[in-house]
Amino acid sequence: MMRKYILDLKVVSVESLGSRYALLRLTSDSPLPEMHPGQFAELRVDGSPSTFLRRPISINYVSRERNEVWFLVAVVGNGTSRLSKLRMGDVLNCVMPLGNGFSLPSSPSERVLLVGGGVGVAPLLFLGECLSQMGCRPTFLLGARNASDLVELDHFTRLGRVLLTTEDGSAGERGFVTQHPVLDAERFDRICTCGPKPMMVAVAKYAKSHDIFCEVSLENKMACGLGACLCCVEDTTEGNICVCEKGPVLNINQLLWPI
Repeated sequence: MMRKYILDLKVVSVESLGSRYALLRLTSDSPLPEMHPGQFAELRVDGSPSTFLRRPISINYVSRERNEVWFLVAVVGNGTSRLSKLRMGDVLNCVMPLGNGFSLPSSPSERVLLVGGGVGVAPLLFLGECLSQMGCRPTFLLGARNASDLVELDHFTRLGRVLLTTEDGSAGERGFVTQHPVLDAERFDRICTCGPKPMMVAVAKYAKSHDIFCEVSLENKMACGLGACLCCVEDTTEGNICVCEKGPVLNINQLLWPI
């Protein structure tokens, strides 16, 4: 089991992406701990009287060269709005790394498809980096409501092939990720996905029907991130588990979804 840390990280920058997202880049005076793609952190929100709990945010990217960790935040409420207003030099208290991440293929020759929707694209960037480092060039299939909600495309393009869908057709194919023609045209050995649950259920159904190894990163509501508060419980083939502790990444064969 990986050690968990309570760290005061310094804000390097906060960048607005599209209309709904903020990218936080954080660093430390000492080397950051080991992290795996798919893990997350609990970020403390200071200066927001209505925000009492930390916010669970996926680890978006890790740069060992710059000793930075990135978090892609969807600005949806008071807590995440406060995080988006941080400035260079501010200190953000983080509990990390938490949870279990994605598994990596045993061979770089595996054809890997990474499917993300909305802010669910966040953990796929770090995963793509890890795959790239082992010689595997993944295919990213990224979906959003519209073109302005597609973020970090320059980083994804550096790591692999990028395919897009938007609900309004303003970028890539019109529709949902599971309607992209690549799913009928090509065969993949492994699928990893994160995003809205209906999207992940559809991806899992596709993977199971084609006998493809598939892992999903669940986005259950979390409060403590340590398996104590029981608000992120998921019913699985192994019984009820805390997603923050046993997940957030699970194999679809562990889930009791209608697939």
